[in-house]
Amino acid sequence: MGFFGKFFQGPKVDMEKSNANAKKMRELFNHVVEDGDSYRLIFGYTEDVSRFNYGFVHGSKTKIGNLIVGWKEAEQTIVVVPTVPDLSGCGDPTYYRRNEILKAYRNKYPTDAFVIYPDKKGYIAINAYDWLEDEKLYVYVSQEEELAAFTTFFTKQFATK
Repeated sequence: MGFFGKFFQGPKVDMEKSNANAKKMRELFNHVVEDGDSYRLIFGYTEDVSRFNYGFVHGSKTKIGNLIVGWKEAEQTIVVVPTVPDLSGCGDPTYYRRNEILKAYRNKYPTDAFVIYPDKKGYIAINAYDWLEDEKLYVYVSQEEELAAFTTFFTKQFATK
């Protein structure tokens, strides 16, 4: 690391906290999704608060819907489970199976979201990053490797042409 690297690094990830949150995400996901261990997981969020903000439904004023996103390559399925930043609970899962969706694509602008249209009436946009600092709004979890795997799965196997 050069001279500038010492000063321009991003904030350090607290791996102990990240691992604890990843474990909680897994426990919540497995609690509501049958055969949950067969899915890989990432944390995502959406601004579709009316449908996917568990916290909003349970009294939180946040305008961000936190999501535990699971995917299974063999079945080309994505499962979205709404949750809250402290991972104290979750809502019911929503399944998106590749053969049942209308359209799915990666929206590069403005948010770089994974967008899924289950039908003509609505869509979900899943935003996901390696990790996010604001723990009041987002789940704190490092997921660089898993996010890369999900991105590859989504763009190569799940997105429609």
